[in-house]
Amino acid sequence: MPEKIKLIDSLSEVDELTVGEERRIHSATHDEIIAGATSDIYFIKTQEILRRMNKGDCVVTAEIFARKPGVFVGIEEVLGLLQDAPVDVWAQPEGSEIVPKQVLCRIKGRYADFGVYETAILGMLASASGWATAAREIKAACPDKPVGCFGARHIHPSVAPVMERAAVLGGCDSCSCVLGAKLLGQYPAGTTPHALFLTVGDTVEAALAYDKYMPEGAARTILIDTFKDEIEEALRVAEAMGDKLAGVRLDTPAERGGVTAGLISELRQRLDMAGYQHVKIFATGGLTPDRVRELSEAGADAFGVGSYISGAPAIDMTMDLKEVDGKPVAKRGRIPGETFSNVLQRMK
Repeated sequence: MPEKIKLIDSLSEVDELTVGEERRIHSATHDEIIAGATSDIYFIKTQEILRRMNKGDCVVTAEIFARKPGVFVGIEEVLGLLQDAPVDVWAQPEGSEIVPKQVLCRIKGRYADFGVYETAILGMLASASGWATAAREIKAACPDKPVGCFGARHIHPSVAPVMERAAVLGGCDSCSCVLGAKLLGQYPAGTTPHALFLTVGDTVEAALAYDKYMPEGAARTILIDTFKDEIEEALRVAEAMGDKLAGVRLDTPAERGGVTAGLISELRQRLDMAGYQHVKIFATGGLTPDRVRELSEAGADAFGVGSYISGAPAIDMTMDLKEVDGKPVAKRGRIPGETFSNVLQRMK
């Protein structure tokens, strides 16, 4: 059994914490998060004061709520964080609806056993819920068409798997980040970047190479905007691959006008006229719910969305103490005591 990680709960332990020059990546390790090294210092000061006042064994009930609606995601990671803490946890399930000011999570135990984790708990829930909410907004714009999350490149790699997992729980059908997909029990989804075509030097040659070397079960969806007019390239690739071609991807840059409804509509008609009705159109590049809706109506069959999801604002979460040693408490403006809820489930 792995050794239990010591929780940082005193200022002397903060003083002893050092960062070595050999550290290659700035993000926190799992052990550092579990140890409380990502906590705001004021929670560690609180632990120090309570211990010196002989109040370290106080049993408290904490509740977490949000002020905005959205999709509640992140509780699985919170449970992992609290795995070794002797506390009880009730929460709404992953993917459930956030109702403003409704209790999302309740934790009961000694404050000394989980108080330092408030920063990490709120951060886990706020970020994941924000990403999931944005994914739901995208999916609502095209409920019957596939959406993949391609947002890993826009955020720090340490949280990319968290973001892409949240996106799928929020409504996306797939994600491209390898670890994010593995966390979901999925296989990562994606086509190829412009780098392949630029290196090979020709779209058709690269498409044929993709067909030759990729696994048989991988969909043959080919990027068509690297060198020439998208319509011309799509027809060249379709002619070369025939029935093997599952789809074409458009990622036209803003410098060339971006992916527009007019382009999608013309591409669909030209493919159909040439007998390639089976070829799907996959749209990517700076998509928002409004653009997804517009492109879907023009004939796009699937979407890859990145920055709208990865750049979504967090759903701010608040943690309040509502009981101390069995006595109802609350700061001004809040009601003391546990808040009634008929949607919380026992998690731990």
